[in-house]
Amino acid sequence: MGQLSLWDIKIIKMRLAIIGHGKMGKTIEQAARKIGHEVSLIIDLHNQHITKDLTPYKNNIDVAIEFSIPGIAHENITNCLKAGIPVVSGTTGWLDKFDEVIELTKRTKGTFFYSSNYSIGVNLFFEINKYATRLFNAYPDYNLSIEEIHHLHKLDSPSGTAITLANNILAISKIKDHWTINDSNEPKDLKITSIRQKDVAGIHTTKIENQHDIIEIKHIAKSRIGFADGALEAAKFIQNKVGVFGMSDLLNFQ
Repeated sequence: MGQLSLWDIKIIKMRLAIIGHGKMGKTIEQAARKIGHEVSLIIDLHNQHITKDLTPYKNNIDVAIEFSIPGIAHENITNCLKAGIPVVSGTTGWLDKFDEVIELTKRTKGTFFYSSNYSIGVNLFFEINKYATRLFNAYPDYNLSIEEIHHLHKLDSPSGTAITLANNILAISKIKDHWTINDSNEPKDLKITSIRQKDVAGIHTTKIENQHDIIEIKHIAKSRIGFADGALEAAKFIQNKVGVFGMSDLLNFQ
């Protein structure tokens, strides 16, 4: 028998806390209820104080899914881990404190899953870009750059997905050594152009260009549902696990 895809696995019913009830939080709630998960707790700006101590809610929560805003994400995640609640986070723009969360996860023997983007397609897009970067290391006359487009209400710029994409490229590239935002023409700079437009769920493009031709690798999100489905799969994946995980673990990338 061949290996099952993650979509073939029997649905495991979960009791979820949703922390952050904006556009993504609402999409996750709708997707969760549709497939029979219980949403035990919703925390938004009106009852944010609840996250100060989640211990009273622990017995009714299997996993917390955290999509809030950069300024409070670290605190939300920390409070989940201190309460012994596994947490899946997709908030971007707070990763200067990522190492602190990793250390707390180890200290509490907790469970933490993080990704800047939960779309299965985006994570395959990351892998395609890694492969392309290896190929173009042999052709230094080609320049690599990234463009990301999101809706007007997105708070961080560049997007967390663009930063993940850039860091993946930089880990492999023999040509680029750091990323910059919007205005660089230095050969070793991996330029990210960040654009905000009305009602765009997310478009990420890698451009590989020399004087003769242009190659583009593009991912376009049609809606937020793909992100919600991925976050729910991550929540299911970490059931009965301890440690720090990401999409490469969920998707079994080598």
